[in-house]
This record gives sequence, C-alpha cells and structure tokens, in this order.
Amino acid sequence: MTQQRRIFIAGHRGMVGSAILRQLLAQGVSPAQIVTRSHADMDLTEQAQVRAFFQAERIDEVYLAAAKVGGIHANSTYPAEFIYANLMLEANVVHQAFSAGVKKLLFLGSSCIYPRLAPQPMAEDALLTGPLEPTNEPYAVAKIAGIKLCESYNRQYGASHGIDYRSVMPTNLYGPGDNYHPQNSHVLPALIRRFHEAREAGAASVTIWGTGTPKREFLYVDDMAAASIHVMNLAPEVYHAHTRPMLSHINVGTGEDLSIGELAALVAREVGYQGRIECDSSKPDGPPRKLMDVQRLQNLGWRATTSLADGIHLAYLDFLQNHRTAAAS
Repeated sequence: MTQQRRIFIAGHRGMVGSAILRQLLAQGVSPAQIVTRSHADMDLTEQAQVRAFFQAERIDEVYLAAAKVGGIHANSTYPAEFIYANLMLEANVVHQAFSAGVKKLLFLGSSCIYPRLAPQPMAEDALLTGPLEPTNEPYAVAKIAGIKLCESYNRQYGASHGIDYRSVMPTNLYGPGDNYHPQNSHVLPALIRRFHEAREAGAASVTIWGTGTPKREFLYVDDMAAASIHVMNLAPEVYHAHTRPMLSHINVGTGEDLSIGELAALVAREVGYQGRIECDSSKPDGPPRKLMDVQRLQNLGWRATTSLADGIHLAYLDFLQNHRTAAAS
C-alpha cells in the first residue's frame, strides 16, 4: 500500500469493519488513505447512492464488511430483511466498484454458506454440496451470491480489466463492537450479557437455548481483521495458487471448537457468575457442528493468535466499558 492508495471500508462502524480500520491504522496506513461512509451518508442498498460514491471517489481497494447480521432468533424472525439487504448491498458495491475501475476487493462472507451436515471440518469445496441450515438459509444464500459475484466478475473481467476480487469466510466472530441485544445477538455476546445480568441480579440459574451439545468455533474479530488484510495483500500468483476460478473463497478460523455448554461455562467463569446453567431443549440448536477447515489459509501464511479465553476476557471488558449501560436500558 502506497500513500496514494485509497481504501474504502464498507461497514466501518460494524464489528468487523471497525476492526479492519483499527488493523489498517496499526499497520501504518495513513488515515487520509481510508474512506468511510456511515449508513446516514450512504445506504448501500440504494444503487444510485453507491454509484455516485464510486464515481466521485478514487477508490483502489474495497473491504466489503457491511452486512445485515444476527443470531438464530433474528434470522428466523426477519428472513426477508436478511436476504434482501445483503443481496442488494453486495450487488451494488461489487458492480459499482467494478464500473469505477476498482481492481481489488475483499468480500466477507460467513461459515453459514456451508451445508447443515457438511463433513467436519468444513473445507471450501463443501460449498453447494447439500441443504443449508433452515434457520439462516436466506442470509446464507445471500452470502453465497456474494462469493459468486466476485468469482463471476473475475472470470469475465479479470484478464481484460485486471480485477482481482477475493472472498473470505469467517467462522463465528466476537469482540469489540459486538451486538449485545437480548434477542438479535449471536450466541457469545448473548451469553456475556445474560451471565453479567444474572450475576448482577443474584439469579440462581441461567437458561441457555437448546441442548448445549452443538459445537461451535469462535474467532476474535481483530484476528479476523488481520486475516482479511493478509489475504487482500497476497500477491496474485500466491493467492490463486491456492484457489481456482469456481472455488475462490478462503476459510478464516482457528480450527478448534467447543460445545455451547462448554462455552457457557467459560463465559460464566469470566463474568464471575456462580449459579446453575440450565438448557432449554425446546429451543433450536442449529447445526450439530460448525468447524472450519483452515488449512488453506495456514498454507498462505496466517494463523489466529488470540485464544478463546483471552478473547472472551477482552470482549467482556469491551461490554463493561461500552455496552453495559445500553444493555441495561
């Protein structure tokens, strides 16, 4: 990255986008090189606004971290909003970036793109080999479309226009800037809030959704940001030696998982809650296991560095500093 390069972070106020912003600055990128827009300034689902932005700005690289996200409850309650918003924003950003001559773009997807019963750990070539998890299928379909957008533009315009649009698929993310909404958050921030409130109230027990037996993998968001920048900056001959035109995405994770019950116990210990942990088996579990095969990324020279225990500690500090008051309201 030279001083002249301009980098657009779509979704810079979200958990992942803000982490990418922090990482770029920490790696020496000048603030003057980084371009951001809030939702109030530009609605990414509105094609005309996105077109005007890319035509006015001289963008060289795009981190497409913007997305409408949520946990099982949110995905089940708002399926139309999840598929529409994500399809529109990624189509607008990819196409208008291409139309404005942007050569490099990184699309951030999700591990939910893989079939519900994909062989574990889930390798990149498991994509489109079986049915998706019903509870988040609309979101997953939108993310699959984003991967195929990047692949299709590369196939049609890569050689003639010199574009190189890449995709990374993170496992479950958590950390600073997470959403702690009581219904619409993902499992780890939801547990942090629930155990914190239970400790404050002196509750005798905390009930978690499902049986507690499904296994999940978790990645600290600053590690995800570092991986994204690493993949973006790989030389084309290195990156494409580990991908192919119809399978261009790369998994990002730790390669380790644990059960939801074990996760709950870990969060309770960090928060200092000492009551009982009970399971409500009437609530959905989601897929029985979701572990990423991260061999391809490791072969490209990157590994996660933040342990789950350390990451939960940092996430809880962030909750106490920035989210506790809002959560209590």
